Amino acid sequence: MIIERPMYLEKLKNKKNNGFIKVITGMRRSGKSFLLFRLYRDYLISENVSDKHIIEIALDEAGNARYRNPLELDKKIREQTSDKNVMYYVFLDEIQKVVEMQNPYIDNQDAKIGFVDVLLGIMKIKNVDLYVTGSNSKMLSSDILTEFKDRGDEIKVNPLTFKEFYKAYIGDKRNAWKEYFTYGGMPAVLFKQTHAEKSKYLKDLITKTYITDIIERHKITRDSEILEELLNVISSSIGSLTNPTKLSNTFKSIKRLNIASTTINNYLDYFIDAFLILKSYRYDIKGKKYINTPLKYYFADVGLRNARLNFRQQEENHIMENIVYNELVARGFSIDVGVVEYNHKNINGLSQRSQLEVDFLANKSNKRYYLQSALSVSDEKKRRQETNSLYRIDDSFKKIIVVKDDIIPWHDEKGILYIGIEQFLLEEDSMDF
Repeated sequence: MIIERPMYLEKLKNKKNNGFIKVITGMRRSGKSFLLFRLYRDYLISENVSDKHIIEIALDEAGNARYRNPLELDKKIREQTSDKNVMYYVFLDEIQKVVEMQNPYIDNQDAKIGFVDVLLGIMKIKNVDLYVTGSNSKMLSSDILTEFKDRGDEIKVNPLTFKEFYKAYIGDKRNAWKEYFTYGGMPAVLFKQTHAEKSKYLKDLITKTYITDIIERHKITRDSEILEELLNVISSSIGSLTNPTKLSNTFKSIKRLNIASTTINNYLDYFIDAFLILKSYRYDIKGKKYINTPLKYYFADVGLRNARLNFRQQEENHIMENIVYNELVARGFSIDVGVVEYNHKNINGLSQRSQLEVDFLANKSNKRYYLQSALSVSDEKKRRQETNSLYRIDDSFKKIIVVKDDIIPWHDEKGILYIGIEQFLLEEDSMDF
């Protein structure tokens, strides 16, 4: 079974021969290598690019071990792209396997050479279009574009969206949402048959891959248990307002552990750099300013979150909110948590300033959307609760409430769109109904 990734394939097509290094980043096992070595390669072949002009080196394979030496890799690529009358497409998988070594031509211990030097040199060859992927800490970090400065073009691959998952799902499509809601969008999950197989795969992915990468990258020795416990806490509280100080107090009061807020902040950044979790700041919509703390954290894949908690905390409202958040990320929006401040009289007749929340404020170029995620708005009290903040926003940008129920999309008297979660996720123009 081939899982199509049309959104990312289109990005690669648009960046073809643009003179930049195409750096494909994202979570491990999210489909980066398949996108490049299968889907994009098939596209190049369909465009009459010869097999001989596609240079593929998988650096994690034993047969290519010698090319983990940066000088050997550089030599290999230059030899295979020597015909200046031909355009070559060079794919380097697991580029982080290339070691940093002493520069043999300079008598200075600080003179090192590594994969960045190789890539920047190869990029200057006019008849080479260069693509790289990586899977461990060096490539699974937000500093990759800093390494390449203005010479790298990043394509970040996310786990499967529900639409991608739904299209590839084998079986009764009515069960697709339940499966996605439980096991998430890591591509390999679609090839597992039983709960035990899916659960083991996801748990192993967290403990043996992501956490191991973080520990190795940041040389964490004494506090690895705290790192794991912090991930448990974040897993239990997706979509809840928090900050490092609050989390530090939680460790002190519940776990009886004194963990500095700076340590917790560092560990959270490690999770973010590994693309395992994402964070959203709060934004004062009327005041047009950011509120630095508290903020919200979401998992890049809800299946990993659920597996981390052994599938014990299956709160539909929080998981659905996380899925909506991930969908907005996949659609290319920058996302904040909206805050609406307003003045009113309290029960004693005194003036009081309060805050209401909008789950997501999604921005892309000149577009903005306000979204609420709700299991249901079937009764008037619940509907008022979800619309209270939206009604107080006096601009003309689109306002949407996504519900779990399978409904025909409709607008209320204030123009707010109500739409079911599956239709919202499956139809790309659903936000503009």
